[in-house]
Amino acid sequence: MSTGTGRKPAVLIVILSHPHASGRSPVFGSPSCLTCEGDGPRWTRLRTTGGRFLFRTGDRVSAVRRSAGGRLDVVPSETRPAVTGRPTRSARLYLVCIAVGLLAGLMSGLFGVGGGTVIVPLLVLLLGYDQRLAAGTSLAAIVPTASVGVITYAVDGHVAWLPALILAVGAVGGAQIGTWLLPKLSQTALRWSFVVFLVAVIVSLYFVIPSRDAELELTWITGPGLALLGVITGILAGLLGVGGGIIVVPALLLLFGTSDLVAKGTSLLMMIPTAVSGTVGNLRRSNVDLPAALCVGVAACATTALGAQIAKAVDPFVANVLFSIFLVFIASQIAVKAVRGRRQR
Repeated sequence: MSTGTGRKPAVLIVILSHPHASGRSPVFGSPSCLTCEGDGPRWTRLRTTGGRFLFRTGDRVSAVRRSAGGRLDVVPSETRPAVTGRPTRSARLYLVCIAVGLLAGLMSGLFGVGGGTVIVPLLVLLLGYDQRLAAGTSLAAIVPTASVGVITYAVDGHVAWLPALILAVGAVGGAQIGTWLLPKLSQTALRWSFVVFLVAVIVSLYFVIPSRDAELELTWITGPGLALLGVITGILAGLLGVGGGIIVVPALLLLFGTSDLVAKGTSLLMMIPTAVSGTVGNLRRSNVDLPAALCVGVAACATTALGAQIAKAVDPFVANVLFSIFLVFIASQIAVKAVRGRRQR
């Protein structure tokens, strides 16, 4: 491996080859984020492009290219000041953020989800955001988006306030458990298991048609059940990075027999305290692009109410079909991550 300067940054070999190459152990995050920690510097993989791997350590970025013979070569021309995954301010950035927000807001109001499954991949693909920064920015944008959605659903009494609080408390605690379990469990196995769960939910949605008159009442059975659901939602969020809506909405529909509108309104309310809590933590770690989050969030507010009104207007079975299509999209995303994660091993 040549650097052009006579140095051999062995850390890069450890990252791109197998961890048995040294005592250092790679730590796998999302498919676009891979770090390696040891006695030397900490290198963070930014992205893979054109057969090259970009890494950051300190204030420098290095590109590594795998040669035809399998050798890893540092590309000196690519060594430059750090790329932080934070795009420069431009008219294009704000226009893309507005477009992303409009789409995310519509999905949020229509399906009772936060919109992160739309915001994060689009920020990464269209604007080149680092995965962590995109996730933090998305979480901040969810706060105003979910708030507008809650108001829209609450106008017609489609929000279960106390159950949402129970779900939120359980989710906050569950997220801590999920982050603790993260390094102990196989991400690939977890992702495929969740895909199987989503497929089962998708099939069930065609057989269980919710009643618009069904309420979510608190009893000695449903109360603990909601707390458990919140904990499970938090654990999966911590393990897989999925939003709570894609778990809570189908669970309230299929397990608690709740109206689809109440399920969506309650799901949006549950997200607000967890999103605020997560955003505070991300701000401390500089994992939020506030101007972009504000732009996405404000744009999303413009279409969240429209999405909620569409959800109220369509037939419950049609709503189930639309939600199942959305879940197919989510399951596909997670399946792709599982495949990529397995290849990186």
